[in-house]
Amino acid sequence: MMNKKANILIIDDEQYICDSCSQVYTKDGYQVYTANDGIKGLQKVKEFRPDMVVVDLKMPGMGGMEVLERINTIDPTIVSIVITGYATIESAVEAMKRHAFDFLPKPFTPNELRIITQRALERRKLILETNRLREEKDRMKENFISMVSHQLRTPLVAVQQYFEVILAGMAGTVSEEQKRMLERSKIRIDELIELIKEWLDFARIDANKLVSELKPTNLIPVLLKSQDSMQAIAKQKDITLKMEVPENLPLIMGNAGFLEQVFLNLLENGIKYNKQSGSITIKAVTENEFVRVDFSDTGIGISEQELSFIFEQFYQVKRTNKTDGTGLGLAIVKRIIEAHSGTINVTSDPGKGTVFSILLPIKQEE
Repeated sequence: MMNKKANILIIDDEQYICDSCSQVYTKDGYQVYTANDGIKGLQKVKEFRPDMVVVDLKMPGMGGMEVLERINTIDPTIVSIVITGYATIESAVEAMKRHAFDFLPKPFTPNELRIITQRALERRKLILETNRLREEKDRMKENFISMVSHQLRTPLVAVQQYFEVILAGMAGTVSEEQKRMLERSKIRIDELIELIKEWLDFARIDANKLVSELKPTNLIPVLLKSQDSMQAIAKQKDITLKMEVPENLPLIMGNAGFLEQVFLNLLENGIKYNKQSGSITIKAVTENEFVRVDFSDTGIGISEQELSFIFEQFYQVKRTNKTDGTGLGLAIVKRIIEAHSGTINVTSDPGKGTVFSILLPIKQEE
């Protein structure tokens, strides 16, 4: 059943069209507003936020195509119907590209207007319901993340601290056998806490929200900060970190905090799976309309069979005799890069090293 209280705005420079459509809509129980040009029509869109707008393509001043684009900017849930006496396939396609729902050539009958209006309002209901479900899903996701963070992580951290107290002998003498068992248990608790932390990081990466937070970013300071953060760990393992970055690197649209997380993750992997006295080289260059950043290590490499799986959630590459890590680090990296409209690829030569290559689009001039 249609919502008879829906608000409809008619934007047409021909008064008789506004009057005749208004009569049909008023008779059917809709609230109707009219405007005789695009500028006044957009003012009424902002003021009344109609459910549907009927737009004439050919109007003096601001044309219907521009009106369609601006309506979508004001409120993308508003559905628009285009009417025109000069209907062509080209104009119909162009209108659809500018977010029009449907196309009604003049002249049209009241019944044709009613049918297309009903379809448009049903589409509007679907859009609103989809948005409502998406918001509900986001709330459930946030509640679940909060539950995992507080109800699981907090008690585990408390258990971890108790283990540290006992192992330090602060709660009494601990035998060697008890110490061995406690240390193994503490390692498992540490791994579980790390898994929860990385899963929370992964779950919190909302691509749509991240995109809205992107701003012009110089990658050089982010790379230098990441390198500096990992120097101490690299030195402990006798790994040399090298940087080959030009002085002038084009800006990208990015989130420095998330990109730093990516670079730290790749550096940590490069250190963990490197050879004694090995190295990691960070190289940045301009490649067509992208900035390319390569992380090349001299490590043990990844087998060809595993390369296609390494960005999947919880997949752990068998690069050592034991399985370590959570299997989420590279999945987080991939999600962040894709949220930046970029790509990440990996090549590896087992026994010689691995190269992770990131492509990030250069900020376009306005």
